[in-house]
Order: sequence, then C-alpha cells, then structure tokens
Amino acid sequence: MSIIEKAANRFEQTKGDLTPLSKIPLKSPSEQNSKIINDHRARNSDRKTIAQVEINLANLHQLGMITPDQGKTLAAQEFRGIKRSLIQNAFIKGAGAIHHGNLIMVTSALPQEGKTFCAINLAMSIATEMDHTVLLIDADVARPSVLRTLGLKSAVGLMDILLDEKLDLADAMFKTNVDTLRILPAGTSHRHATELLTSQAMSSLLNEIANRYPDRIVIFDSPPLLPTTEARVLASQMGQIVMVVEAEVTTQHAVKEALRQIETNPHINLVYNKSKAFAGGSNYGYGYYD
Repeated sequence: MSIIEKAANRFEQTKGDLTPLSKIPLKSPSEQNSKIINDHRARNSDRKTIAQVEINLANLHQLGMITPDQGKTLAAQEFRGIKRSLIQNAFIKGAGAIHHGNLIMVTSALPQEGKTFCAINLAMSIATEMDHTVLLIDADVARPSVLRTLGLKSAVGLMDILLDEKLDLADAMFKTNVDTLRILPAGTSHRHATELLTSQAMSSLLNEIANRYPDRIVIFDSPPLLPTTEARVLASQMGQIVMVVEAEVTTQHAVKEALRQIETNPHINLVYNKSKAFAGGSNYGYGYYD
C-alpha cells in the first residue's frame, strides 16, 4: 500500500455541507470583453476549422514535462500508470457507467502544489493514446496558467463562452501541433466566476463537451480547493477528480479538509507529487480516496 493510500485510509468520512450559491443571469460582455471577442472573431473569420497554435515541445521537455516524441522517460512511465484507470473509468458502459466520466478535474488543496504541471502532463500522456483525443481546459479562471506554461498568449476562452451566448466552443478552442490535443483557455477574468460556473450555461457547455466527441477525454486544470469556491462548484459537475498533494509540504489537515469539500464525488484519485519516497526515485504516487 502506497504512502498516500495509507494516508487516505486515515481520513475521516465526514460529509461537508456545501453552501448553496446564487445564480446570476448571463449578461452581455463588457465593452472591453466585446472588443477582445470581436478581435478574436475577426482574426478567424476566414477559417472553416479551429485555429491552431504551436507549442514549443523542446521547451516543455527542458521543463521536465511529457512530450509525444521524447520516448520512455520516467515522467512518461509514471503518468502512463496514473492515466490508466482514469481512461478505463471514462468509458465504462452499462450500469456501471460514470456520469460525465470523461470529464476529469485536476486540483489541489493549496496553490503551487503542481496541479497545472500534472494536468498538462496528464493531457500530454493521454494524447499519446491511439484511440483518444484530449481537450485541456484552463478552469483556474482567477489565476490561469496553462497557456503561460505552454508558452502561448492569452486568448478568449471559457469565461467568454459563458458570458456570450453567441460565442461557440469552436470560437475559443485551439488545435495544437500535438495532433490529438486541443486547448480551451480560461478567457477573460470575471468577478462572478463562481456563479458562472454554476449557471445553466456551464451545465449545457459541459454536456456538449462531454457528449460531442465520444472518444474525447477532457482535463480541467481547476483552482485549488481551500482558498477558492470555484473548485468546489466545478467538482460537483465532474465525473472524476484528481487531487495533487505536494509531498512533505501539504499538511494532512489541509488534505483532509480539501477532500471533505469534494467527497460527494465517488471517484476521487490522489497523486502524491514531488515525492522521493517511492521505489526507484519516482516523483509521483497514485492512490484512491474511497
């Protein structure tokens, strides 16, 4: 039994009461947001397909991240093990099927535990599969970092789609030079992000994302759980959750409190990040919170 599994077995099975959040009516984008959206549409008005961006894979490799052509690195082997059960759960059929099982949220208890690093690596690892495509969504709308980590410029994204009913998913999603990887940026910051994530527009968007492409796995880089409410709201709509725990830094109290906030989801997975305690010097441990 791994360290994180042993820790998980000690966690109390208490039910957390989630405070109901009021919903706000969707408003027209502000003048500034409208300009961003219109400029985005103007740049892409002559295309019939989704716009493409170039990820500097060599730079990612230098950062120790997974890239499709780097071969059998330690990180690639570790995330191959992490992704296996997530993929299996995503496509269970019949009575055991998980609602929105292909929607996977990556979060953490606190900031800077490595959740974005793990979300990108998980997406890259799944993108190497022959039978699946991956959509990586930056849902950390207050502090988006997916595009910055990938060396890409900020762009229209999730928040803009929720604010503007005329903006389609395809208007904000990007193809990449990794054939099976798509990206949806966080988009324009908004003071009512929590309410937008609980809105009917978000539910409709999630249903569209989950069902439009049956072979697609969607990875959400979520805000951390303890300092925000957005992650808790988002977790209630996910099929699976991956919670990243920084080894020897995050306290057991913080982990237990974060788990309490999302324990209504029966499919929570723990990744023990930056660990030197596993055999062979592995940086990651993987376990379940049941």
